Amino acid sequence: MKPYGFGVDVGGTTVKLGLFDMINGTLRECWEIPTRKENCGSAILPDIAASVIGKIEALGLDRADIQGLGLGVPGPVLADGTVNKCVNLGWDVINVSKVLSDMVGLPVRAGNDANVAALGEMWQGGGKGFQTLVMVTLGTGVGGGVILNGKIVPGVHGAAGEIGHLVMHRDEEAVCGCGKRGHLEQYASATGEVRLARMALAATDVPTSLRDADPLTCAAIFNEAKKGDALANELVDEFCRTLATGMANIAAVIDPEVFVLGGGVSKAGEFLRERVAKHFKALAFHACEDTHIALATLGADAGMYGAARLLLD
Repeated sequence: MKPYGFGVDVGGTTVKLGLFDMINGTLRECWEIPTRKENCGSAILPDIAASVIGKIEALGLDRADIQGLGLGVPGPVLADGTVNKCVNLGWDVINVSKVLSDMVGLPVRAGNDANVAALGEMWQGGGKGFQTLVMVTLGTGVGGGVILNGKIVPGVHGAAGEIGHLVMHRDEEAVCGCGKRGHLEQYASATGEVRLARMALAATDVPTSLRDADPLTCAAIFNEAKKGDALANELVDEFCRTLATGMANIAAVIDPEVFVLGGGVSKAGEFLRERVAKHFKALAFHACEDTHIALATLGADAGMYGAARLLLD
């Protein structure tokens, strides 16, 4: 193992880059560059290459001491580093590992950003000490990543871990962002929680502090629930029950050592984790009901960590 490696997390607005000590997994430096998506994202990989080469030169690093560069991208990634379209960046089908490796003169490993974040949490975050885990990312939607025996499970189509699209209610009339209906992220995401709260407020005249929330956000709903608001508590409890139902279904297939809850909603902390764990225990198959449930700890840096961890395989 060489002492240095780069972890790069490509987002829709910025690219986060980190220089890691590969021996002990510590982040030595991190910085950002803008994600230039114009012209079908043609500048993104050259910008990353230029930034990495600039850092190598500025620090006087010997390339013989660099393990390589790991890359997380917001799209399905096949085992050979081919991105099977990435609409958020404007990419069609492109082998990002080969293209970027040719640019920087270093080995490059690539993976889907959600899977890579899960790998980062396993390496140095909330899943440290475990080798088989499922990451559940609760934000605008619901994302995820599956790690089996320390390795990312990408799936044949690069879609493993798309747990936000588990079918929960087949008779749902509202449409999911993917174009279909009744998916987990319609109920257990920040967006879904606000949608359900608006529906509840319109259907009842019970007193609730949520009527004064401006704007009405998922964070506001959780905060009011913590203060004891009855309607907010009902909404949060249903959120957690629905999420736990999806996790119980996943456990019956994957049987992980741990679920790691991340994303913006996970900032609710133990208030969220404890409720999800309670419902999970009641719903899961008996052999899985004591599966550990943890909170993610790396935050927005998980993708960088996981991208660097790709280099250890």
